[in-house]
Amino acid sequence: MPTAVLVGLQWGDEGKAKIVDLFTASADVIVRYSGGANAGHTVVVEEEKFVFHLVPAGILHRGRLCVIANGVVVDVKQLVSEIDLLRSRGVEVDGNLRLSSRCHLTLPFHKAIEREWERSRGSTAIGTTLRGVGPTFVDKFAREGILVCDLFREELLMEKLKRSVATKNLILSAVGSETRFEVKSLFEELLGYAKRLKPYVCDTSLLLSRLIGEGKRILFEGAQGTMLDIEHGTYPYVTTSYPTSGGVCVGCGIGPGQVGTIIGVVKAYSTRVGAGPLPTEDTGDGGLLLSKRGNEFGATTGRPRRCGWLDLVALRYAARVNGVSSIVITKLDVLDSVDEIPVCTQYRYEGQIITEFPPELDVLQNCVPVYTHMPGWRESTRGLKEVSKLPENANAYLKRIEEELGVPVSLVSTGPGREENIVLNEDLLPFR
Repeated sequence: MPTAVLVGLQWGDEGKAKIVDLFTASADVIVRYSGGANAGHTVVVEEEKFVFHLVPAGILHRGRLCVIANGVVVDVKQLVSEIDLLRSRGVEVDGNLRLSSRCHLTLPFHKAIEREWERSRGSTAIGTTLRGVGPTFVDKFAREGILVCDLFREELLMEKLKRSVATKNLILSAVGSETRFEVKSLFEELLGYAKRLKPYVCDTSLLLSRLIGEGKRILFEGAQGTMLDIEHGTYPYVTTSYPTSGGVCVGCGIGPGQVGTIIGVVKAYSTRVGAGPLPTEDTGDGGLLLSKRGNEFGATTGRPRRCGWLDLVALRYAARVNGVSSIVITKLDVLDSVDEIPVCTQYRYEGQIITEFPPELDVLQNCVPVYTHMPGWRESTRGLKEVSKLPENANAYLKRIEEELGVPVSLVSTGPGREENIVLNEDLLPFR
């Protein structure tokens, strides 16, 4: 099957965009299947930095078709802004982008509602990006959503807007917010975006079915990470979509038999943006070192990421849930200056050893990581491209990850640049 799925196995921010960009060189089609503008994907090409929120990162390669599938909720203002920015930087977009007519729209009132939700939670706030994605999915599952296809049916669009605006204004009033929305101005704004986006809109489920039938090489690009999945993540501190590999079928309208290779992306340590459990978080000097060397700031919000050591308990769970066939390790070079590297292999909870990731939030929040300490390599791996040049202890670190997960490492990223990689097993990479 000439299809491959790229998923994050941690709490997002694993460096998926760079790997998408790398694999796109061998792909024909790149598909974003989940999330919304809350996801930030960063790609560095010849020291030029690109940050994507909705457009698939594969757009940087000429001649590749990029698809935003129905599982993505779309902030049309953000999408138009990204298209304009890409054009201004010489990236071809018009013939290379398709948008599902079934995508739900993230509108300004969704962002206002999310701000009030987070404010009302106080100390228990989720720490969302405030991009309105959660409330968009609430409307979706309440059967109140406005879809991309509605943009081209003015009477229906006006009817839906009237209902949504009335409801959202009531909610905002009830929680003490002074923010209000007006139907006419929103309607006119959306008609403007409809005109801009119409050339890209189609039935992407049908399109993908045809492309798969033609044997096209299709890369499905995940957003966020497994531990943020609404079903399988650290609920309620999760996103509102399906970042796991299972989300491909729901988010694209294809069958399970059409999903091929599944590759998990793992950062060489752990990070998380926002609230929620991060068992291996290091709030001392170790975490500060990882933050500084890894430049750990959210691509969407700019917030500093919480940093800690590799959590193999969580990764074993994520590898199983996704059914990964190989993994890619990113940011190995960040560990170059660490004398001794802690690796969490178990948790301790109320005096008992836990080897499987617990579903109960209160249990997870009170788990203490049990570390194995591995010797660091104390030499630069930055920019290495040959496995023979990897330090012995760096190789041992990779082998330990393979052994614990029962999954081989296919590739290692040694820097942010497009060419800074080491291929460990070319046969495990997609489209070979």
